[in-house]
Amino acid sequence: MKFKYIYLIITAFIIVAAASCKKELTNVNTNPNAITAGKYDPNLLLTTVQLMYTGSTNFGGSAWATKWGGVACFIQHTASINPGFYYGDKYLNNITAMGEMFQDSYTSEVQPAVELYQLTANKPQYRNLHQMARIMKAMVFEQITDLYGDIPYFQAGLGYYDRIYQPVYDKQQVIYTDLLKEVSQAVDSLDESADKPTGDVLYSSAGDQIAEWKEFGNSLLVRMAMRLTNVDPTTAQTYVTKAAGNTMQSNADNAIIQHQDGNQLTQNRDALEIFGNDSTDLKLSSAFISNMKNNSDPRLPVVAWIYSTDANGNITSDDTPADQIGMPPGFIVGGANPNIDITKLDTLPAAGIAGYSRLNNNILYTAAPSLILTYAETEFLLADAAKRWGIAGDAATHYQNGVLAALTQLSAYGGAATISDADAATYYNNVTYNDAIALDQINTQYWLCTLMDEYETWCNWRRTGYPNLTPTNYPGNVTNGTIPRRLTYPPSQKITNTANYNTAVANLTGGDKMTSHVWWDK
Repeated sequence: MKFKYIYLIITAFIIVAAASCKKELTNVNTNPNAITAGKYDPNLLLTTVQLMYTGSTNFGGSAWATKWGGVACFIQHTASINPGFYYGDKYLNNITAMGEMFQDSYTSEVQPAVELYQLTANKPQYRNLHQMARIMKAMVFEQITDLYGDIPYFQAGLGYYDRIYQPVYDKQQVIYTDLLKEVSQAVDSLDESADKPTGDVLYSSAGDQIAEWKEFGNSLLVRMAMRLTNVDPTTAQTYVTKAAGNTMQSNADNAIIQHQDGNQLTQNRDALEIFGNDSTDLKLSSAFISNMKNNSDPRLPVVAWIYSTDANGNITSDDTPADQIGMPPGFIVGGANPNIDITKLDTLPAAGIAGYSRLNNNILYTAAPSLILTYAETEFLLADAAKRWGIAGDAATHYQNGVLAALTQLSAYGGAATISDADAATYYNNVTYNDAIALDQINTQYWLCTLMDEYETWCNWRRTGYPNLTPTNYPGNVTNGTIPRRLTYPPSQKITNTANYNTAVANLTGGDKMTSHVWWDK
């Protein structure tokens, strides 16, 4: 017994000594200046997520290759004679460019959004920041799934936490169920008496930051719910009814990222990409310009101009509404086929290609703001719901609110883009509410309102079919002359996440093609 007692004492001493040494070694080998989860301010991640939502800092990436090269042309906000860079004008199968948005988003948006969510979960000092993380995370994933369909969702961004490097693709229906739940719960959980996040680019300077976030969250909830118009109208109506009356109330509530010059991280990605790559080949489309001219739209001289350089290098510009000419989609210069040679058109401007209208520098400049969700959009969606189902108020009132706000919201771009209330009211009289064609009116105005938010425009067009656009049928297109319905997954997924990619493709009717429909697009 004596030896056993001595052994226990020695053993205990060794354990204590070892623990002490380990503690000392840990202290000695710990960098006191290292940034750890405990020291890192997650408010900074909120800023990152909000900025990255407007476009990755990857030059030549999704903001150009996917958004303007593809989607803006699909939806006929723009057109181009360049079939290489602007494949969307002719429905060509540029799989690398279409996949850029997927790749950029998971790197620059999903990762920090998930990190922000994880770092703030179950921490009372970050109660409101966590709810904002939930809302921004949902907004990020909504955009990705809207464009591609089934995507990695529940396991995405968890490589560090759960060692998941090949995440499963979740079905879009399941994703949307969770998105609606997350945003709804987050809005309900925002607390005026809790923290006021300092990294909030959207509303930190507002008089009542938390109230603004509640309106923003409810407006996003309306947008998400209305995606289900044709596949689950019961759920759509439930969430719209819940949010109605608690959404944005004026342009003062718009969710705007105000960009700044001097730093690539904070500059407007659309301007950087278009100016830095090939701005002269991107024109406003004939469908877009014609609609504005036909209705004497006061936005026309704000968003469009004819800008060119003469043989002597002199720059000329013209924003006179009557002079604006939109480029018809589906054409090139020259070639053996006269039917697609734009120079053969009787309507070719006297100045040639330079005579077609471009995006005006009133709204396209490196310090221009990004309007990521607005009062006008929300009012149009509420008008749509009211017309379809008789919920959420009066359709005509929501429509009028949307039209007036869509014009006056341009003041966010500066004085040169400001449209007066009187001019907005005059325009409304040109497009006044007509119940017989209300859904067409509402969603055509949505199409006009969301210029510069091309992904959202395309989503709403796929949901409603308005405006009634005439597709192109360029030789060699891969859609049989129909406007594309989705983007194809990036080729890298076939290699890095093969099994899950193959399962997702098998669930797509028609496969991984531009003509396949995502779940809500019926």
